[in-house]
Amino acid sequence: MASGRCRHHGKSLSLYTDRAALLRRLRRIEGQVRGLQEMVEGERYCVDILTQVAACRAALSRVALILFEGHLRGCLKEAFQEGKEEEALAEVRELLDLYLGRGAV
Repeated sequence: MASGRCRHHGKSLSLYTDRAALLRRLRRIEGQVRGLQEMVEGERYCVDILTQVAACRAALSRVALILFEGHLRGCLKEAFQEGKEEEALAEVRELLDLYLGRGAV
């Protein structure tokens, strides 16, 4: 998978992705992670820490899904319109493998 820019149109972030909203979410996650550090330093109850870890994971998953949707709506839609269906489908498989933490199938 190419890094840095979309292999279909050369842009780095889909026009269908709200960059400002994404950055707000990431800043909120950053604050949650700092809170986790403070909880560990303060020797808080394990269940409370694990609850916050789960919240951070869910928030990161939401960021990934927003990015994935933007990529589907923009980059991959363009690829299909240009007749590059097989290339686009291969990229979707790669992205799903990456997101799901599996090796390439």
